[in-house]
Amino acid sequence: MSLLQGKVALITGASRGIGRAIAIRFAQEGANIAFTYLSSIEKGQALEAELAAFGVKVKGYRSDASDFKAAEELANQIVADFGTIDAVVNNAGITRDGLLMRMSEEQWDVVINVNLKSVFNLTKAVIKPMMKAKKGSIINLTSVVGIRGNAGQANYAASKAGIIGFTKSVALELGSRNIRSNAIAPGFIETEMTGEINEKAVEEWKQSIPLRRGGQPEEVADCALFLASDLSRYITGQVLQVDGGMLT
Repeated sequence: MSLLQGKVALITGASRGIGRAIAIRFAQEGANIAFTYLSSIEKGQALEAELAAFGVKVKGYRSDASDFKAAEELANQIVADFGTIDAVVNNAGITRDGLLMRMSEEQWDVVINVNLKSVFNLTKAVIKPMMKAKKGSIINLTSVVGIRGNAGQANYAASKAGIIGFTKSVALELGSRNIRSNAIAPGFIETEMTGEINEKAVEEWKQSIPLRRGGQPEEVADCALFLASDLSRYITGQVLQVDGGMLT
């Protein structure tokens, strides 16, 4: 089955974790892949070679999504290289955890810029080619933390909650142009980032999840595939939780 055959997808922060899993899943389903990376140059180059093996067109771009001008230049370059942009996955994100009373202005600003401002930047940049094509799917990675909050992550929770409001607003604005906007809220997903958490804390989290396990990046990728494909053609303005029932 080739759910994305011939479509062009832009995925930010794709050199590792969830972004990498999404890029691979999309390529498996026939999508031509444009992806970004920032610091992981070797991983970005390796991913480009890995995706090309699926027989699709692939190009990695070293670009900072939190930079407004860079995001605009990126979108223009992708259209020049690929002809259009059918789907964008705003995945780039970071954490700078700390209790609010000890959180610095820099910790707040960098998380808001990378996690939230980048979504604004890239979405605004891809609107023009999508409107020209009269179709498109915008997929934003939020988090269950953006829904319920989390102690020690006021900056991260605020950025992810902002993504939800942004996603719904874009859905209302662009629905008449056949451009859909949805968000995915992952729960505890086992990635390189969560691998740094001590084992005892991980086990406690797993026991609080109805499915009694952490999620895999590939399970988030399957949700993104659904939202990027025509299977979700009548779905917009929604937040799909991939959390094993954590917030049920």
